[in-house]
Amino acid sequence: MSLTISDVKRIAHLAQLELSEAQAATSLQQLNGIFALVEQMRAVDTTGIEPLSHPIAAHMPNLALRLREDLATEPNRREDYQKVAPATQDGLYLVPKVIE
Repeated sequence: MSLTISDVKRIAHLAQLELSEAQAATSLQQLNGIFALVEQMRAVDTTGIEPLSHPIAAHMPNLALRLREDLATEPNRREDYQKVAPATQDGLYLVPKVIE
């Protein structure tokens, strides 16, 4: 996939960016370079390759990530926080309707 200068200008217009001709040409070159790289990456056969848990895992297979247990360490203080709210129901904050 490659873009044209009109594509870049349209994208800039949609993003509300003002690009000069030189900036549009530079952006076109850079975007087409990115798309070319993506196409090269798509061409690589990755069948049977496991995703890495960490980039360094490719060089250090015995890498043990220092992850903590997923445990709640703070007490549940929802009741305390909701005491000062103007209106709550079933543990949720009630707010006025702003869209009709």
